[in-house]
Amino acid sequence: MTATDDLVDRNRTWSAAQAPSDLPIQPRLHVAIVTCMDSRLDLFDVLGLAPGEAHVLRNAGGVVTDDVVRSLAISQRKLGTREVVLVHHTDCGMQKITDDGFRAELQADSGVSPSFAIETFTDLEADVAQSVRRVRRSPFLLFPDAVRGFVHDVATHELREVVVPGRGDRRERDLDRERQRALSPVRLAVS
Repeated sequence: MTATDDLVDRNRTWSAAQAPSDLPIQPRLHVAIVTCMDSRLDLFDVLGLAPGEAHVLRNAGGVVTDDVVRSLAISQRKLGTREVVLVHHTDCGMQKITDDGFRAELQADSGVSPSFAIETFTDLEADVAQSVRRVRRSPFLLFPDAVRGFVHDVATHELREVVVPGRGDRRERDLDRERQRALSPVRLAVS
């Protein structure tokens, strides 16, 4: 029996004991959570979540990639979320490898260098801060200021907030665009 077969069997047992669900598609808490795929991190327990309360997006390292921004944009624009919570964790596997080393391994095994970023890190708090800034700077999100980042300690199970100063709201981006326009050469129309 494969692990997948075992999971399907577990689902049969579990689903037979469940009442029909009528949860709405919009998460009740209007929050999307971005976190790592680490199997030790059960966000439903860690945050006391129930089904239907939040969108949970997972990848290696909990990195805010283009695909995560795509999912957050859909979550906010079409499914009503207004907040983003980023949860990274101690003892992360992405801290134990390097971009160059893993890229070389993939290229040696496949003959092709991956087009995707590996996004390893050594400083956990700095990586959380970078992820917060990526969300804040996205032009595709409706609530870029409503983002907070945390580190989950896998030993103690506690969350520690990483405070990231600065703002990423639309007004700041609009001011930056105005500054860029002011610095651009003026072109006069010749009549």
